[in-house]
Amino acid sequence: YPSVSLTCPLPGVPKAVFAAAESRERFETRVTVLENGLRVASQNKFGQFCTVGLLVNSGSRHEAKYLSGISHFLEKLAFCSTAQFGSKDEILLTLEKHGGICDCQASRDTIMYAVSADARGLDTVVNLLADVTLQPRLSDEEIEMTRMAIKFELEDLNMRPDPEPLLTEMIHAAAFRDNTVGLNRFCPVENADKIDRDVLHSYLSSYYTPDRMVLAGVGIEHEHLVECARKYLLGVQPVWGSGQGRAVDRSVAQYTGGIVKVEKDMSDVSLGPTPIPELTHIMIGLESCSFLEDDFIPFAVLNMMMGGGGSFSAGGPGKGMFTRLYLNVLNRHHWMYNATSYHHSYEDTGLLCIHASADPKQVREMVEIITREFILMAGAVGEVELERAKTQLKSMLMMNLESRPVIFEDVGRQVLATNTRKLPHELCALISQVKPTDIKRVVTKMLHKKPAVAALGDLTDLPTYEHIQAALSSKDGRLPRLYRLFR
Repeated sequence: YPSVSLTCPLPGVPKAVFAAAESRERFETRVTVLENGLRVASQNKFGQFCTVGLLVNSGSRHEAKYLSGISHFLEKLAFCSTAQFGSKDEILLTLEKHGGICDCQASRDTIMYAVSADARGLDTVVNLLADVTLQPRLSDEEIEMTRMAIKFELEDLNMRPDPEPLLTEMIHAAAFRDNTVGLNRFCPVENADKIDRDVLHSYLSSYYTPDRMVLAGVGIEHEHLVECARKYLLGVQPVWGSGQGRAVDRSVAQYTGGIVKVEKDMSDVSLGPTPIPELTHIMIGLESCSFLEDDFIPFAVLNMMMGGGGSFSAGGPGKGMFTRLYLNVLNRHHWMYNATSYHHSYEDTGLLCIHASADPKQVREMVEIITREFILMAGAVGEVELERAKTQLKSMLMMNLESRPVIFEDVGRQVLATNTRKLPHELCALISQVKPTDIKRVVTKMLHKKPAVAALGDLTDLPTYEHIQAALSSKDGRLPRLYRLFR
């Protein structure tokens, strides 16, 4: 039909009938609480495969009364031998029959055991998850192998060219010194030989209780998941017994501010035959808010507005980059290798920080530039940059939720913290409501706190903590004062 316009229907072709969702309720997150306190949450999603897992309200922040590093051990010991399965290989072979894979991740406040497999194998998957979580053997051989793996990982952490994991640990230790989320997420070397089965059982008896767990699933029918949960997770006697452990740590995070410095020779760090330039890395952070507070959304928009990244972009230096750290820092200072904003948020606190990297000789100027960006956050917010940041945040949110494992984690974490889940369209509506006054309000509140500083590399020219604190406490934000402080 060469004469028919593309905007007109073709003659003689039946009218198209498009598929439509039956109702929004069908795709909302459903939550059921079992008699023992375990929460079962599910999100229906089209597809042959499902992602199911157990999330436990347990992490490095809960180790105050225990040896530091237990969560790191449990992460490495996950999906090893259990009461039903003699080895990790048996578990993997069982999952392979349903096209499944498994993973365990421990963070500061949550440990997550997850399996992705064919939805028809849900019964097997939930049985396996219950066994892995509540009936691990923790044999001497497995614990010894875990010790070796952890020691190797700690060595690798200090040798790798990318210092971000190390800096993240340092900035949390500086911001929340010796409490809750400031406790080390990685097992210290001196504790690796002290953690044994008795220590692990003592910890598990306190924190691996049904009321601190969520069984989350994506891509399965809610009733089927609840049925499996009742079958395998109700009335099960854990391997460590029913005796009560130590009292659960319910400490609320106390923001302290401060500095953590590690002098380190970064001159020989290289990925290959071409040497990487010697860099000094600085991370400066200020307390933000909990993800349960209303101000969490403005802080997320602010973090997106700051943006940043490496000094090289695929489209050429700075091409198509509109975030503040690109426009004000990387595009104007060619010697800066990196300037990136991060936002870490927890149930009772949060941390907004900027990571910057440069040659050791220009550390003083780099710190000055980053502190200036913090102060400028409290200034005028352009309508165009705010709308761009909000659109980018909504786009990133929706793109991430295209992935089934991401939806699973989102469902599990939200239900674990709040017993419910905000759906994407609700979050997008909240993002759309953010105004320039909201950004200014949260920044003003943030700037009244002491800064947290992490510094790694050659720190000869690093300004003192008092200078950085004085610069960030500038009430009027006038830049000449900054120059006097750092010179």
